[in-house]
Amino acid sequence: MTRTPPLDADGFARLVPVSRETLTRLEAWLAQLRLWQRRINLVGPSTLDDPWRRHVLDCAQLLRYLPEGIRTLVDLGSGAGLPGLILAILGVPEVHLVEADRRKAAFLIDCKGRLGIAGLVVHACRAEELAPFPADVVTARALAPLVRLLPLAARFCGPRTRLLFLKGREVEHELTAAARHWKMTARLHPSLASAEGRVLEIEGLAPLDPSRDRNHGA
Repeated sequence: MTRTPPLDADGFARLVPVSRETLTRLEAWLAQLRLWQRRINLVGPSTLDDPWRRHVLDCAQLLRYLPEGIRTLVDLGSGAGLPGLILAILGVPEVHLVEADRRKAAFLIDCKGRLGIAGLVVHACRAEELAPFPADVVTARALAPLVRLLPLAARFCGPRTRLLFLKGREVEHELTAAARHWKMTARLHPSLASAEGRVLEIEGLAPLDPSRDRNHGA
């Protein structure tokens, strides 16, 4: 089987047109990622063989699903800043990165300072510990199955909030399990970065049992 050659910065820019300043920031984030990866496990080591595809493009593809006029985005379990930090670099005005691991949160804080991203807020805590507030968009990548992820996301949902989750091959099974507890309008989109990946877009999230406390598990 022919292996797809790694994507580079120029190849990414052809797929997702960005300014030179934005591309420079993405390159700076990747340099910091490689540096910190020597000390803490931010991403799977094998993904650094093709980081522009596996990480940057994978996250940047969410741009096409953001609502017009987006102001606030909450990224749950940000880790290395995926996808929230990438979307902040790409221009989302106010991005809240929620990361409970203190070492990973330190990496995010370091990136915020080095890259000079206005409107980026790092919350070094679990999502359950953060005071709820409505966001325009909630994102997550490889954080948890939907049955655990949706109660966390619901804490930041208003009437028009859109959820965007980067998922893998089990997403349809996850949707079936989540539908026992939640009503929602869900759409699946193919991934630009992976043949097995999917972008899950959810709107109108609400518990099937309105008396259920959304701050606790499904």
